[in-house]
Amino acid sequence: MSAVTTSPAEVIASGRAVLGIELGSTRIKACLVDADEPTRVLATGSHAWENRYRDGNWTYSLNDVWTGVQTAYAALVDDVQRRHGVAIETLAAAGVSAMMHGYLAFDAEGELLVPFRTWRNTSTERAAGVLSELLGTNIPLRWSIAHLYQAVLDEEDHIPDVASFTTLAGYVHEKLTGRRVLGIGDASGMFPIDVATHDYDAVMAAKFDRLVAERAPGLRLRSLLPDVLVAGEAAGELTTEGAALLDPTGALRPGVLFCPPEGDAGTGMVATNSVAPRTGNVSAGTSIFAMVVLEGPLRRAHDELDLVTTPAGDLVAMVHCNNGASELAAWVGLFERFAAIAGGTLDPDEVFEALFVESLDGAPDAGGLLAYNHLAGEPIAGLPEGRPLFVRTPDSRLTLANFMRAQLYGVFGTLALGMRVLAAEGVELDRMYAHGGVFRTAGIAQRFLAGALDAPVAVAATASEGGAWGIAVLAAFAADTAGDPIDTYLTDRVFAQTPFVSIDPDPEDVPGFAAYLTRYRAGLAIEHAAIAATS
Repeated sequence: MSAVTTSPAEVIASGRAVLGIELGSTRIKACLVDADEPTRVLATGSHAWENRYRDGNWTYSLNDVWTGVQTAYAALVDDVQRRHGVAIETLAAAGVSAMMHGYLAFDAEGELLVPFRTWRNTSTERAAGVLSELLGTNIPLRWSIAHLYQAVLDEEDHIPDVASFTTLAGYVHEKLTGRRVLGIGDASGMFPIDVATHDYDAVMAAKFDRLVAERAPGLRLRSLLPDVLVAGEAAGELTTEGAALLDPTGALRPGVLFCPPEGDAGTGMVATNSVAPRTGNVSAGTSIFAMVVLEGPLRRAHDELDLVTTPAGDLVAMVHCNNGASELAAWVGLFERFAAIAGGTLDPDEVFEALFVESLDGAPDAGGLLAYNHLAGEPIAGLPEGRPLFVRTPDSRLTLANFMRAQLYGVFGTLALGMRVLAAEGVELDRMYAHGGVFRTAGIAQRFLAGALDAPVAVAATASEGGAWGIAVLAAFAADTAGDPIDTYLTDRVFAQTPFVSIDPDPEDVPGFAAYLTRYRAGLAIEHAAIAATS
């Protein structure tokens, strides 16, 4: 442990800082921490970006990937100079995280064959259904293997040329280090993992090869997939080309150790210290998902549940919803604009806080109002496309407090449907941890989530730092020489002095949200009608 008198400038100048970069749905973030005290955030940088809907697919261009990564890193460098008066020349370690799943396919020369297909695409229903039945486990629509097999079924021209495919984190990591690898958590969203071998399930891979033998002769799945690494393993070093790509100014030297690239689910588990059995976390952003570390396998497969892993390779049940807080943010933006034209001077955070506080005066069931946040298709809710809706009946009570409570409940609605399935499996939790920007206003979204899950929900001071901080912690763990397992490292070295604020379910919120969810489930028929009427 470094001495508390060691200044940030000394940590950075001596090469004891650790860099985490995460490519999220709307922001690319860079976070610099002290290798010896990872809760000590030294600097941050970010860049806003948006996915595009092109030719029937949600996508980001690779040019936008590198513009965003370079801009976020440059903003972090500027923050370091402004706050600490030093430059970054080398680092103790670094790591890359990004949105899980999706499809980035390359030929033998490393050229992208089709535009990046993100986790948000739901065009793989036929492939996912066939694979789920064949493999005896749920293969969600967004998984990389579903995208590959759908392309095979559709006889896409690029299939004979596929030499490799990976996730966004895997792609960025390979360009920076030259290593085609993935952290096991991210890999588990490409193809099912055998938790005993910490590798892709060989029996299932053989079944897939036989399935595609006639349509795609010569395709061998294992040769296409990146190698799997677990937390703490070295995943390569920053190459000369990678250093120039990350920092075109040339200040950053090559040779920096990299940890295995991980998905946003894995960094969420790390950022909330929920990698041990009977712990779980909820990550809320553009999407929202819950991760619950299991004590053993589930009794049967469920369409609502993915089986993935922690960054250390332990089995996790994942409830992933394509739609999170984006629709809520759009409504808050509307009120922000109203405040501005009315002569107000509130900044966006103040508008969020004012509206969130108002929701506390809403009825426990949101007064009969319903809010659907489905900007994109939502497999758990059975929706092939997105139709965000606000619904009320003539006798519902339309107040601002009820409206805002309905919007917050709507963020957790589809998640709650999946969590009900997990509860029916008999899975027990000691506590759920939460992180993401929606939890920045203390105690409000956290309270409503506790009511939705009927379980205590804890939020740490680092809750809004998100995955960039989580992957920085994983990079610090890779550089650590103590040899502790990841759960011990997090508990004893990272979170020992970190306070968590826990909220128990409010006795009125639990039945109130249950009543809301009953209406929410029935009202999904309205969503289907809206899709049919406006397609």
